[in-house]
Amino acid sequence: MDASVPQPDFSRQLRNPQLMEAALALAEDRLHDAEPLLKTHLKRDPFDVAAIRMLAELAGRIGRFADAEKLLTRAVELAPNWVPARSNLAILQYRQNRPVEALATLDALAELDPDGGGSANLRAAALGRIGDYHEALALYEQVLARNAAQPKVWMSYGHILKTVGKQADSVAAYRQALDLAPGFGEVWWSLANLKTVRFSDADLAVMDAALARDDLSHEDRFHLHFALGKARDERSEHDAAFAHYETGNRMRGEELGYDPADTTRMVETASTLFTPQFFAARQDWGCDAPDPVFILGMPRAGSTLIEQILSSHSQVEGTMELPDLPALFKTMGGPGQWAERVAALTADETRALGEAYLQRTRVQRKTDKPFFIDKLPNNWLHAGFIRLILPKARIIDARRHPLDCCFSNFRQHFARGQAFSYALDWMGAYYRDYVRLMAHMDSAQPGTVVRVIHEDLLDDPEGGIRALLNALGLPFEEACLRFHENERAVRTASSEQVRRPINRDGAGAWKPYERWLGALKDALGEALAYR
Repeated sequence: MDASVPQPDFSRQLRNPQLMEAALALAEDRLHDAEPLLKTHLKRDPFDVAAIRMLAELAGRIGRFADAEKLLTRAVELAPNWVPARSNLAILQYRQNRPVEALATLDALAELDPDGGGSANLRAAALGRIGDYHEALALYEQVLARNAAQPKVWMSYGHILKTVGKQADSVAAYRQALDLAPGFGEVWWSLANLKTVRFSDADLAVMDAALARDDLSHEDRFHLHFALGKARDERSEHDAAFAHYETGNRMRGEELGYDPADTTRMVETASTLFTPQFFAARQDWGCDAPDPVFILGMPRAGSTLIEQILSSHSQVEGTMELPDLPALFKTMGGPGQWAERVAALTADETRALGEAYLQRTRVQRKTDKPFFIDKLPNNWLHAGFIRLILPKARIIDARRHPLDCCFSNFRQHFARGQAFSYALDWMGAYYRDYVRLMAHMDSAQPGTVVRVIHEDLLDDPEGGIRALLNALGLPFEEACLRFHENERAVRTASSEQVRRPINRDGAGAWKPYERWLGALKDALGEALAYR
């Protein structure tokens, strides 16, 4: 650090009345009041790291993550030994799906504060995100051994246990969290999301009592509605179940502010850009590595089942839903900008983007198998971009009956993303746009997308698996038929379902709710003919 830069006087950080007022405004979530106070103060004292850190927190709360990161990086430069700034930076990196960088920041933090246990939970979460599940479990166990009265840590511990297939231990961890915090809605939903736990009358009474509380948080409340929807559904109490699902979705949807028109515009732009002529003019561009197998489509369409089948093959490694392709696409610019930038890419730039994807995802690869799976469903929006930068990558479109698929999404609360899923008409429009773009890709790049119809796979598992492997150029292996014996970690909501042989348990789940699905059917339109 430049010796001319004054060191902050931490003993006087918040004695400044303006800073104290800004801190109070942040605590009360009055962000518009805090911002001018902090900016005015920093004009007078640009080296005040306490003010810089508070301004970073404000930027993070309103989603300006790049601004927040720049501010925290500046704070760390000014005060390299200040633990709170490094801790905040690690959290921000983790929230932006950059766990490797978060772990590096946490390593630096550990050197500064070797006895501080506050970052152990974040380290465990970051390790889980890069697939180091056993190390993450060991860390959670150390944290809980020091202080067991931490319901959020018990929940995170339960998540990792579920991922590695220790379902009974996962349930026990979730139950421990609920013993400490009976109204913890996310834990109730985590139990429901196992898809194998049947709630007792006592469970329902506790959840109903929590919902009746005036002091329950918004987040706990909508999680409880999703959990109670599942609980009432499994008792065939369809009116009550739908009421809970509808309320939970409305509450969550109001927070997210999704606009279906944004997705439609992106599909229209992609269809205009990624034409046969576009690809013909760029033959032999991109990175020619054949390693990635993209499984994309709608969430809840059977993609985890396909991944489990393929990852049982000796040549294919399963990973998880990777954030790297959307992150690379984001570098092309926002709405109204990306198409022009993609069209202007050179051959060298497209190759570099493909190579960057491989480099970013290397941390997820734990074996020497030649192929690996990226199972992020929403990558359907980027199918043309994939074909441009990774022309030899395999693409699988996992497709399921629209009413089964969309209603399954409506019953599902996602930890992040999938904003389209919180209203039936949004969902129908999203499914319709997905079908439109995949049909366009079929005409622009015939034969490059392998479509797997979920119901066909249920009807004839062996025939479907043989056809899929053949389409991917892989030899048939019996292990793919015994995919449920595969002990790999599975992070998605279907983790317990794919640990059983193929079954039809979820087929037709929408039928008892058909009288409420008019808005969904209207929005789907011609996409109801889903093949």
